[in-house]
Amino acid sequence: MNKIFAKNLDERVLRQFANCMKEKFVVDGALMPDAHFGYVAPIGAVLITNGFVVPSWVGYDIGCGVIALKLKGKDLLEKIRTDLDLIHDTVTINVPMGLGKLNPENKISTETKEKFIELLEKLEKSPHNPDILAYLSQNALSNLGSLGHGNHFIEIDTSGKDVWLIIHCGSRHMGYHVASHYMKAAMEFAGAKGNAERTFALDVNSTLGKEYLAVQEFLLEFALLNRMEIANEVIDGLKDALCERFSIELWVNKNHNHAQQIGQSQRFIHRKGATPSAKGERGVIPGDMKNGTFLVIGKGNKKFLESSSHGAGRAMSKTQARKTTSMNEFEAMMKGIKATVKESTLDENPKAYKNIFSVMRAQEQSVKTYKHLLPILNWKGESEKRRQ
Repeated sequence: MNKIFAKNLDERVLRQFANCMKEKFVVDGALMPDAHFGYVAPIGAVLITNGFVVPSWVGYDIGCGVIALKLKGKDLLEKIRTDLDLIHDTVTINVPMGLGKLNPENKISTETKEKFIELLEKLEKSPHNPDILAYLSQNALSNLGSLGHGNHFIEIDTSGKDVWLIIHCGSRHMGYHVASHYMKAAMEFAGAKGNAERTFALDVNSTLGKEYLAVQEFLLEFALLNRMEIANEVIDGLKDALCERFSIELWVNKNHNHAQQIGQSQRFIHRKGATPSAKGERGVIPGDMKNGTFLVIGKGNKKFLESSSHGAGRAMSKTQARKTTSMNEFEAMMKGIKATVKESTLDENPKAYKNIFSVMRAQEQSVKTYKHLLPILNWKGESEKRRQ
């Protein structure tokens, strides 16, 4: 039985979801309130399979997710408000942002490098493709501590006098490389040719299935590590700008693009842009550049497949957003927030997204709001052409 919690959906989204649900290995599915058109499976789709994993249903940005940290210091909010321009400039220098921007290895912390080596060693002991392992060994490290582009962002938010750091990003180009490889491998294993952006499943007990699940696990941990390294770079920038020391408290660091095994069964829950929301589980649901972010606690609702939205969801395509919004409008929308308001981020303007308050109301049975955070600083990399 499928559950659709999104309203006023494009027919293309419903068609995509229906096509996924027709697969014989699918046992359940749901569409979160932020659902919108993607490729193969809609963004916001949650699909449970039995005995098979589908790389295209996880997507290219394996491990995309959000980290939330509370920043603590005497009169910290007031000090940040007095130096918004300096802070924005300093963090922009500290964190590589935008298409193709990587992090010099000498900037990456020793702790992060050590954890990265541990992840590689773990992957080497698991079923793996030697070429993929070699690629990750040679290229992955410089992706750590880099934001990327598109809908990925860094924000400093407030709730009352509390200050929060929110970061949304994933496994960077490593996820794209791995997903491309296994989507093509799954297609070829099925004896098909042409576009690999279709539903091709891998038996979880096959060599390819075991390889994909192992390297996905590597990338899920890699994405968590990436967000933590970015957070450290932002915090260093804040300390430099303010000449001030303060403490941090990690609230949650969560992935929302994955295929996760359910217990010890052969079932896997695919979330392509959906926040895990088991009972008591913490989550982060960003809205848009203007309307902030919701920190939530899961209710473990089985109808929602213990999931919730991963954001507001796009209301219009990037092209449409550019065509229907002027820079003057964008600047007016973002008044009072120091943000990356440029031609290159015009497709990320608040109008491009669904109403986050409506989305939150639609999932009150799945999550309860812990805090609603409002942005005072926002960073985005340059716009991208690659799809999620």
